[in-house]
Amino acid sequence: MSEARDIAIVGATLVDPASGREERGSLLVRDGAIASVAWGEATPALPEGAERIEGRGLVLAPGLVDLRAFLGEPGAEFRETLGTGSQAAAAGGVTTVLCRPDTDPPIDDPSVIDFIKRRARDKAIVNVLPCAALTKGLAGKEITEFGLLLEAGAVAFSDGAKAVRNPQVMRRAMIYARDFDALLINHVEDPDLRGDGVMNLGEFASRKGLPGIPVEAETVMLERDLRLARATGARYHAAMVSCSDSLELIRRAKADGLFVTCGVSINNLTLNENDVGEYRTFCKVSPPLRHEDERLAMVEGVAEGLIDVIVSDHDPQDVETKRQPFAEAANGALGIETLLPASLRLFHAGQIGLPALFAALSGRPAGLLGLDCGRLVAGAPADLILLDPDAPFVVDKRKLKSRAKNSPFDEARLQGMVQVTLVGGVAVYRGELA
Repeated sequence: MSEARDIAIVGATLVDPASGREERGSLLVRDGAIASVAWGEATPALPEGAERIEGRGLVLAPGLVDLRAFLGEPGAEFRETLGTGSQAAAAGGVTTVLCRPDTDPPIDDPSVIDFIKRRARDKAIVNVLPCAALTKGLAGKEITEFGLLLEAGAVAFSDGAKAVRNPQVMRRAMIYARDFDALLINHVEDPDLRGDGVMNLGEFASRKGLPGIPVEAETVMLERDLRLARATGARYHAAMVSCSDSLELIRRAKADGLFVTCGVSINNLTLNENDVGEYRTFCKVSPPLRHEDERLAMVEGVAEGLIDVIVSDHDPQDVETKRQPFAEAANGALGIETLLPASLRLFHAGQIGLPALFAALSGRPAGLLGLDCGRLVAGAPADLILLDPDAPFVVDKRKLKSRAKNSPFDEARLQGMVQVTLVGGVAVYRGELA
């Protein structure tokens, strides 16, 4: 990584999700932070020796904060590493990643957090924050030592792709987390209601001869968690919702003043069950791709602000686990490098403006983790991206920087290419046109 230097980005369209402002302007980076922001057409005087980046025709926004990504280490380096995952993140404009705790061993001990922090310092080019396990060994039986894990550097608690199925364990975790003001994240899918389902329950699954997953597998667990959050006063985040019934539950909880938030996977936001096509295992994910009506409900939820964050749900899989019959293939797909251009589909379709989109991609997830990034104000960390929102390209899985190549967007036509990614004022990625 190169050394930080003064950088002036001039004449770009500045997008600040914190204020909702979108206007041409210029920005100066100094000592790893935003030194000043000049809104308007006038070009400010530049300090001597500063690198000038011409931003005309480009968008300057806070870097993305991804609340859900599997980065492989420790134990699954054959799927992804902190190095390859961070390279993919930087290319996609993601400057901060919350890594999932379901590693081997899981992140349920301060020593594992220390390992991740040291490896990230040496190998990662973006900010990597550890999400600690909610239960010991991810077994769902005994909660972890929240206090020790927070002291070691954990910023949230979750069991990753596993739901906490025991309500008593979840209740105890919420009470414990409330006392530490810690954020709990749960994967809302009841494994018993899911059963042997492999895709969304409905006509399409029946035509394919595949067992379906009902929306109740999501809503039953979500409603349980919301009732427990109401009883305990804990900060609770539903990792990913995928159906309109879940949105109504979230709407009521927020109206009642609960400390409740939710996310949506870029997969459920931009794809539907028809994308499974002829048993495309790259589109086998959890939660499953739903009916188009449900996808449109997710889009409306983001535009309204009811859905707080958009996540990549980056879950690289080994080729051998995907080259299987659909019912036997592993869940999971790449997402971190295509998160931003796939999200821009909503902008290009006129369904959401850039400030609202970046609020879900950067501003609100940063706020949930208590970070100072995600806004264009003097003093904030210079975690920034400069992108051409209109630049078209075709996704080629062979060119993706992730170690695995199972992208549901392979061969998709997208718009939006990152030209420069800054982390702490240092350019960690420069596109072909930069």
